[in-house]
Amino acid sequence: MNLKDLVEYIARTLVEDPSQVQVNMIESASSVTLELRVAPDDMGRVIGKSGRIANAIRTVVRVAAMRQGKRATLEIV
Repeated sequence: MNLKDLVEYIARTLVEDPSQVQVNMIESASSVTLELRVAPDDMGRVIGKSGRIANAIRTVVRVAAMRQGKRATLEIV
């Protein structure tokens, strides 16, 4: 499972409208930036209280990227 699929899977399980989930992946030589877009009503579900859910997703993405020898960042747009 690649990073884009991982973020899509996690986001779709959290939101009320999974059809609005979009993930863009921007790759460079040693790093990956993932941009996550969800419906405005679902933004709070993805971010969570004090950003806890967003930080947990970022941690999972970072660990998965490390296994591939890359650095990853997740931006919730």
